[in-house]
Amino acid sequence: MSQISLTFPDGNIRHYDAGVTAAEVAASIAPSLAKAAISAQVDGAHYDLAWPINADAAISINTMKDAAPALELIRHDLAHIMARAVQEIWPDVKVTIGPVRDYGWFYDFDREEPFTPEDLGQIEAKMKQIIAARDAVKTEVWDRNRAVEYYRGKGEPFKLELLDRIPEGQDIRMYWHGDWQDLCRGPHLQHTGQVPADAFKLTHVAGAYWLGDSSRPMLQRIYGVAFRNRDELKAHMTMLEEAAKRDHRKLGREMDLYHMQEEAPGQIFWHPNGWTVYTTLQDYMRRQQRRGGYVEVNTPQVVNRVLWEKSGHWSNYQENMFIVEVDEEHAREKTINALKPMNCPCHVQIFNVGLKSYRDLPLRMAEFGSCARYEPSGALHGIMRVRGFTQDDAHIFCTEAQIEAEAKKFIEFLSNIYADLGFHNWRIKLSTRPEKRIGTEESWDFAEGALANAVTAAGHSYEIFPGEGAFYGPKLEFVLTDAIGRDWQCGTFQVDPNLPERLDASYIGQDGAKHRPIMLHRATLGSFERFIGILIEEHAGKLPMWIAPRQVVVASITSEADDYVNEVVAQLVAAGVRAEADTRNEKINYKVREHSLGKVPVILAVGHREVEERTVSLRRLGEKNSEVLALADVVPALAREATPPDLL
Repeated sequence: MSQISLTFPDGNIRHYDAGVTAAEVAASIAPSLAKAAISAQVDGAHYDLAWPINADAAISINTMKDAAPALELIRHDLAHIMARAVQEIWPDVKVTIGPVRDYGWFYDFDREEPFTPEDLGQIEAKMKQIIAARDAVKTEVWDRNRAVEYYRGKGEPFKLELLDRIPEGQDIRMYWHGDWQDLCRGPHLQHTGQVPADAFKLTHVAGAYWLGDSSRPMLQRIYGVAFRNRDELKAHMTMLEEAAKRDHRKLGREMDLYHMQEEAPGQIFWHPNGWTVYTTLQDYMRRQQRRGGYVEVNTPQVVNRVLWEKSGHWSNYQENMFIVEVDEEHAREKTINALKPMNCPCHVQIFNVGLKSYRDLPLRMAEFGSCARYEPSGALHGIMRVRGFTQDDAHIFCTEAQIEAEAKKFIEFLSNIYADLGFHNWRIKLSTRPEKRIGTEESWDFAEGALANAVTAAGHSYEIFPGEGAFYGPKLEFVLTDAIGRDWQCGTFQVDPNLPERLDASYIGQDGAKHRPIMLHRATLGSFERFIGILIEEHAGKLPMWIAPRQVVVASITSEADDYVNEVVAQLVAAGVRAEADTRNEKINYKVREHSLGKVPVILAVGHREVEERTVSLRRLGEKNSEVLALADVVPALAREATPPDLL
């Protein structure tokens, strides 16, 4: 039998017979490792312990201490264990697919009766019985005909369709958890008892079309979450409870920011409060961009398909575009246009007007561009995932030599903005060249090196994501971690030599010849809509004073104080504070509760005493106690708090 060489993380090389399994490799090293092993990484691929290794490779053995592979296996095994539990309780239920997802998994079932919360409890109990049984998990590779006959005999039509979708020549792998079987690529754990029985929970049921196709059967999708131990599960469930309190959809109603309705799916009706947040944020960004050397432009929302064909979006992005057909006068056929899904091609059109010199570069061009993208209705989520949105978009036209300086400048620009908005915990991902790409290796080396150097020069670190760049250039992604530990990818910085080439952009160099500029795609917030949703959830609705839509409410304790209330409001408004009066004939505790629910940062209460002494009783959002202060001191203090940080 032929021999293979396996290289371990410490550089040690061991020789084995071809076809050795990762389980056998672990056993050859130490009995303790064989007992702790759950899977292996073989040349970067995640391997089941039972799979044969037939060629030289780099290998490492995974245990439960290795979080990423451990969680993948736990969640994948639980998907199978849940499907087995469902079929043991209801044998007539048909199974489909059950992939791993963030924090857990889901599995889709074909069942006439809807699953109930009581059913989820019954399924969980059955799953724990299966885990306690410690049933062996085994795997085999079958030929297609054998697999087809098996699923025909079992009466599983969805599995037969999945078999049809597996390309010829690709392995058809079958897994058993005890006597229950599923079609699956794997890998999996070695027995059901390796799954922690106290670290998972079934969360909810939702409808889902088979393979995401609305013309196909509607299935029932059961979701679950799972972790390596009870403490991790408890922390996650606490986070979910906190996330529910912070949900921007709930807070949006309570703060009267916006609403959405069926007649305009995926689009937002901004109310006065919400539009105040929006315009305050936009005004702030506009000032910051002017200071950063950007010129602001505005481009059409409806653009002829010819431009989208030239840019490449028509062939690669058309299914996400809203198409507009118009009967133009004197035209023989309808003119086909599209609502712009992004601003980049239009910005190149502005750059192309007039002759540009190397002295004009870098040219930083910004737009608060209204864009439209088709998102499936099932993917829409409040104002976080919409069809109509505005990007805080900019494109920097520069030379290759200017990439590093522009990247550093942008990182510093973004860092200051995130700090002003209350985000101090964020990291940078550097996505490098993919397997399929254009350009020379030298150009990729230069661009990737420029981005890496810029991050370091700006005083930050970065994590490399190999192969995650676009086919035309590398990029930086800026990922916020919010107050409850969730990650949000917002800012981007993308190197693009491709679009200027496709749209024939050029400048005159020092040598008098035409040259192609590099185009740097740059976003700080991403879309205003999504970022406002993130901002609401980060602060649990208690927005920084300067961006809160209603900054101060002055409430009367008695009707005799109404005139003084209006005077206080007038002084605050004159000082630049968004203040309003509440002189309703309601008790002060009722007013305080109502405005606290609406997340008003400051409530000033005034009664007989305050009128006589020219004071106010100041209560801040979230605080139980109030303090009595002189009006002459309160107005300038609140005016300062209400001032955007860049204007202080």
